[in-house]
Amino acid sequence: MPEVQLNIPAIGEGLQEARVVALLKQPGDLIARDEAIYQMETDKAVMDVESSVSGRVVRWLASADDVLAIGAPILVVDTADEVPAEAGVPAEVIPLLPVAAVGGIVELNIPAIGEGLQEARLVATLKNPGDKVKRDEAIYQMETDKAVMDVESPYEGEVVEWLAQVDDVLAIGAPILRFKTDEAVAGAAPVAPVSSGSSSAVSVAATPVHAGGRRRDVPPRTRAYAKEKGVSAEQLEIIPARGAKLMPGDIDAFLAGGAVAPVSAPGGSKRGKNFSEEPFGGKQKILASRLQRGNQLVVPGMMSIVVDWGKIEELRDVQKAKGGDFQPSSFTYFAYAVAKAAAAHPIMRSTLVGDSAVRTYDHLQLGIAVSLPGDELVVAVVRDSDTLKWVDFANDMRARINDARGGKDQADESVTLSITNMAGHGIREAMAVVVPPGVATVFLGEAYNGLSNEVAGEFKVMRCANVGITIDHRLINGVGGAEFLNAIRDNVARIAELTA
Repeated sequence: MPEVQLNIPAIGEGLQEARVVALLKQPGDLIARDEAIYQMETDKAVMDVESSVSGRVVRWLASADDVLAIGAPILVVDTADEVPAEAGVPAEVIPLLPVAAVGGIVELNIPAIGEGLQEARLVATLKNPGDKVKRDEAIYQMETDKAVMDVESPYEGEVVEWLAQVDDVLAIGAPILRFKTDEAVAGAAPVAPVSSGSSSAVSVAATPVHAGGRRRDVPPRTRAYAKEKGVSAEQLEIIPARGAKLMPGDIDAFLAGGAVAPVSAPGGSKRGKNFSEEPFGGKQKILASRLQRGNQLVVPGMMSIVVDWGKIEELRDVQKAKGGDFQPSSFTYFAYAVAKAAAAHPIMRSTLVGDSAVRTYDHLQLGIAVSLPGDELVVAVVRDSDTLKWVDFANDMRARINDARGGKDQADESVTLSITNMAGHGIREAMAVVVPPGVATVFLGEAYNGLSNEVAGEFKVMRCANVGITIDHRLINGVGGAEFLNAIRDNVARIAELTA
């Protein structure tokens, strides 16, 4: 059998190198096509890399912890499989394809993110036609049989038209979006071969997210078929596969064996023998993906402090007694104290770029968690919040929250610090969640009567509120988090001076 060389694969626009994390096979081991043979790490994720051929490992050309260029050789395999002619040599390097741009409009295609993948399901569209998009901003989510992932735009521009709908199963390389950009796109990064009928392709960087522990042998087409047949996610986990992957025929065999399949009910709900199902909400589905990504990346640390909430209540009562249209809530006063504290703590305006750079924004884009009916959650954003004067801040915060209550999620990659307010729900203490690229989330609990410790040995009742923070310990250490909390406490204590 001939010996062939496998190379570090191209998995997204702009990536130049990858680190070998682990070698999963040894010389002499037999390997099957699509079997994981090593793990590599880019600035996006750690991922399994699968073999494009079946055969026997001859020798490794790199060791664990080596950093290799994209396209560099890594492994020699003895195989009888046919090798794709376009690769030049048997390898996982994906050839460049031309980009078609007419009047600044290009087509973005489903990216190639791993050898052997043939299709992907569109999980959610994160932008609407007419929306402005920044380079590297997530624009949609797709699912392969490996993971659910955010897909990012390689260009800055504007969404023109979606060419697919949510739950559509598309071939790798198929067009999914028309996009308007003023950037040069000729000679774009590697992408997968495009299906017949399409002559253009633009690669899109993909950030893999672990799919919550689900079985990994279910292709998107099979998931779509199972959904069509009314098979629940729980049932899908236990259906046996006759081959390496679960196929639609396995679903048919399972149903033919007498298993109870849910029947459709009005409104998209389903009813089974002893359970009911409702569609997973679109906004919550997007949030779930962000949280899964956060769980993969963030190293959380949590601490809390008690603030003198009476200072804010007193000021709120004074403003209420004045009457008029300007009636900011107690929470708005608190948010202003947080924004002003961030002005003196640039680490709270920073984010990690990969694992090799720290990006610090000039000003704070402050995220405010806003709940919607049905327990959905979106984020309002007060732009340049640390620079705003009090009245401007309060008015802008109210407007942005109203936009969020209308369903507009304003989160983007520049939101590094967020606040979650549970004061109205009887919760005094909780551990907030940090969602990358954010680095910290501040928690505000309900107000209560506690004891002041301003004077040692003196017992005095004080209106208190617990303020907690969860930090991404990769970037912020305990002292940094504590100093920021103390700055918030100090700002709350002098809120009248701060808003004068």
